[in-house]
Amino acid sequence: MKTHTTNYENTFIEVANDSPVTEGQVPPVKGDSKTVANMQFEMISKNPYKYTSDDVLFQVFAERKDLTERELDEARKDFFSKGQACMRASPLTKRYGWGVHNNEEGKIAIYPVGSDSYEKYRLDKNLKTVKAMKSSRQ
Repeated sequence: MKTHTTNYENTFIEVANDSPVTEGQVPPVKGDSKTVANMQFEMISKNPYKYTSDDVLFQVFAERKDLTERELDEARKDFFSKGQACMRASPLTKRYGWGVHNNEEGKIAIYPVGSDSYEKYRLDKNLKTVKAMKSSRQ
């Protein structure tokens, strides 16, 4: 079975051109449950450069599906047997104003648009830079 990945190396994902914000915002919790954006934000912001994009996307999927420890290995294989949307499609990069830096090991950290760190990575000629996907089709 082919395994797909969402990981980038030495890459900075810029905020989408049509993002409605000019500075990074903490994604709100809606009702009693956390949103995908809030779960991703907490995991990455509390653990910079600890996880890859694959780790974050699968962990959020597993938590939302309420998977047990015994189910994780098989579920991860199944999850990545199909292509998955990467952090370029994350609400963090599309809606909430967070750029994602992927280091040489593929581990990620987030930086708010407009910050010195965001600009440093955006302008770094040693990194590949890509834009987050736009929300609208226009």
